[in-house]
Formats: sequence, structure tokens, C-alpha cells
Amino acid sequence: MEIDKGRLAEATQIPSENQDERPQEEISLIVIHGISLPEGQFGGPHIRELFCNTLDCSRYPGFASLEDVRVSSHLVIDRAGYIEQFVSFLDRAWHAGESSYQGRRNCNDFSIGIELEGSDNVPYTRAQYIKLADVCQLLRETYGVSEVVGHKDVAPGRKTDPGDSFDWDHFRSLI
Repeated sequence: MEIDKGRLAEATQIPSENQDERPQEEISLIVIHGISLPEGQFGGPHIRELFCNTLDCSRYPGFASLEDVRVSSHLVIDRAGYIEQFVSFLDRAWHAGESSYQGRRNCNDFSIGIELEGSDNVPYTRAQYIKLADVCQLLRETYGVSEVVGHKDVAPGRKTDPGDSFDWDHFRSLI
């Protein structure tokens, strides 16, 4: 696995418009997210469509709240461990929203967002943990990233992902 000009060579590249330049170049945080669309259903194109602004929000009742939402993440790791990259690591993805970590606001400015296809209450797969650990180790080596946290850690009270189903001890034993 390698990174070239902010791109993970192993990942399928799917550019998202939902990004912009980082206001600073320091990348010091990885934020782990969990996502499924519709909630609790895996597979299908809906995460990709959300990040590329092509999601048909009339398709499922639960999508109505996503109308006009503009979000992205740097990476998505699906249940089989397959990786898609939507935003270069050198750019700012719109993944954390209103957030802060250790007194620093706007975590998108200094973090990399990694989405795991999953749900707060469904265990993540072995393939996801392995790929996530490999990617995090590579990001540490390439950018000197020092911290890995969950979305709930940077947006407490607003977000709960990656949820109680994410095994932090197991993940940390892999990196």
C-alpha cells in the first residue's frame, strides 16, 4: 500500500465536489465514521451517491433528511475491505461537521475522515479492521498522524459513530 500525491494507490478513485483546500497543511487526526444507507443496509451505491451529490432522496423515507446535504470523506471501506477514495488526503473533506478535538475546532481542517460501511449496532468485519489498520499505519508514516478517534469523540451529543459495535481494543492491537 502506498500514497502518491495524496491518493491511496489501492483505492478506487471517485472524486467528490464536497471538498476544498485545507486552511493549514498539518494533518494530525484520523476520524473513524460508520455509515450505511439506508440505515443498517449494506452494499449498493447510496454512500457513493451521497458523496457525489447524486443521491435520490425520494428513494427511501430515511433519505429525506439528506436533501441538499453536501458531505464527503477521504475514504470509504466497505464490508469486504474494498476501498474508495473521494478526496485527496491533502485536501479537506467535509466529514466531521461542527466538531472539536482537544480544544481545536473544525476538525475537518486537520483530520482525515475514514468511513466504514456499518452501523452503530452491527459488528464491523475482519476485512474492515485489517484495511483500516493498514491505512492508519500508512497515514501515520506518511503524514505523522498521531491520533485516531471516532466521530462521536469530535462531535459528542451530535454523533454516535462508529458506535458501540466498533472494537477499539481489537483495532488498536492491529496498528
